[in-house]
Amino acid sequence: MSVMPVPGIESAVVAGWQQDVAGLIDHIRQPGFPRMLAAALGRLVHSDTMLLAVYRDEERPLVLYSENEDEQSPAMQRYLSEAYMLDPVFNAVSRGIRPGVQRLAEIAPDCFEQSDYYRSCYREFNLCDEVDLFIYPEGGTAFTVSIGRGPELGSITRAERQALQAMFPILEALVKQFWLVQSSSYLRGRRAGGPLAHAMETFGCGVLTAREQQIAGLVLRGFSTEAISEELHISTGTVKVHRRNMHARLETSTQSELFARFLDHLGTLTSI
Repeated sequence: MSVMPVPGIESAVVAGWQQDVAGLIDHIRQPGFPRMLAAALGRLVHSDTMLLAVYRDEERPLVLYSENEDEQSPAMQRYLSEAYMLDPVFNAVSRGIRPGVQRLAEIAPDCFEQSDYYRSCYREFNLCDEVDLFIYPEGGTAFTVSIGRGPELGSITRAERQALQAMFPILEALVKQFWLVQSSSYLRGRRAGGPLAHAMETFGCGVLTAREQQIAGLVLRGFSTEAISEELHISTGTVKVHRRNMHARLETSTQSELFARFLDHLGTLTSI
């Protein structure tokens, strides 16, 4: 089989990539497709980290593959639970960035490295460069690939970025077909309103009474005792009793502790 030339990419790499594409096509309906896709991309760009994720509206990102397998690290847990909403990739998707290949430095705010998110979360990944691929397999859904490099490997080269851009139409077509046939298996169990809504509905299940669950949800949303009383048409005294019982059952005493327990619950529902 002849190898189609691609500017800036060695013929051996192109030949290997073409074999990878054939394998990906064969595995469109297999659960190992994301891992195979990551391996194929690794032929084009050397990386320290690679994250394949899906964003749907304001939902927590759905991780399909993580190269470093370190999703229990504090930085990754914080990112997946809440900090993703401060990340340049999420914000680029929210702004409707066009499909393609982007360097993080080009889509991040000009003071990104001075932000609290960068200092408390992103910096912990120890990356000196990141390139992101944006693909939209269907309306309201963004499939992203984040390829990161640490100081040892250094910045992603111009040739590597050109390779990704040259192969992007093929990547886009493959991902669209993959999502068409496999999305239901990944989204199964995700109820309308996203994981936050599901977590809110099930928080304290088996520990709290139904009324205490209602009140816990309202407290987490920022309702005061008086507002809860009005919302549920019960007296403020009754609300205070339920709140006291709620905290006792959950072994919390403040709203901050309650929120921390809720984030733990959210993590158990949506961790990969």
